[in-house]
Amino acid sequence: MQLSPLLKLTIVFTLCVILMGAYTRLSDAGLGCPDWPGCYGMIKVPTQHHELSHAQTHFPEHTVEPEKAWLEMIHRYIAGTLGLLVVYILFISFKQQEAPKKLPSAIAILILFQAALGMWTVTMKLMPIVVMSHLLGGMALISLLLLLFLRTKPLRIPGGDPKLRKLAPLALIGLGVLVIQIMLGGWTSSNYAALACTELPFCEGDWINNLQPSHAFYPLHLSDDSYEFGILDYPSRMTIHVSHRFGAIITATVLLWLAYRMLMLSQSGLMKRSAWLLIGLVIAQVALGISNVVLNLPLGIAVSHNAGAALLLLTLVFINYAIWRKA
Repeated sequence: MQLSPLLKLTIVFTLCVILMGAYTRLSDAGLGCPDWPGCYGMIKVPTQHHELSHAQTHFPEHTVEPEKAWLEMIHRYIAGTLGLLVVYILFISFKQQEAPKKLPSAIAILILFQAALGMWTVTMKLMPIVVMSHLLGGMALISLLLLLFLRTKPLRIPGGDPKLRKLAPLALIGLGVLVIQIMLGGWTSSNYAALACTELPFCEGDWINNLQPSHAFYPLHLSDDSYEFGILDYPSRMTIHVSHRFGAIITATVLLWLAYRMLMLSQSGLMKRSAWLLIGLVIAQVALGISNVVLNLPLGIAVSHNAGAALLLLTLVFINYAIWRKA
């Protein structure tokens, strides 16, 4: 099998895993199964009487919630399938002499670390730094898969354009700013701060004098109990939420400026289309963020917001690849 179609499938599958992870997290099903990799010691959710008795005996402090447990297990099933796809990519890469070797190896190492983070997410009971790292790992994985795809398929990407090359630093800054914003989004979600502010454009009340950045962004808050539904006080959650909003303004400004400069300088139809795609995704992402606040975090829009972040990241990875590559 050729690498390119396999990588296409794996990229789409990775996006599905990211969205299923977001859906599971936003449905408060992250601890639907209290153990890992099984569920109450089984490979599926216990539903039969004897299975429920086993679960009650071995996990007396938990109550089986089938809907949440199935969400968690479906996420694990598709994540496991993704792991097999990555292993197959590594196998094909080493089998084909002309294929890259280092990048598939890095992707395989990353998927193993992602599996560990998935385990720690459960065993450490949704500790925010672990949950955010798991999200970032998924974003890094889909980015590396796209890079591998671009390196293995002869695309008509303009390389060496001196006008576009001038935008290389700006494109890299845009990618860095977006990664920081995704981190802020992950930190907002993992600390249950998405609804800490319900007014626009920033927050209700005397929010400026209630900011607590040192407490809000301390990564190692410890709890004897679960981190589900968050352990931070309101000022800390409000600080996280406001920071994410300011980050959105900065990110949108940088990315829209990059897209505008690409439209002005590029002679390539592909790069102009990429710029217009970037503009459309930024506008959609801002609209989804506002909708989350106005509509009180509806599940579909919240998951779509995660999808928008992943698509923006892929677009920025492609733009950077095209601008930085040599002719």
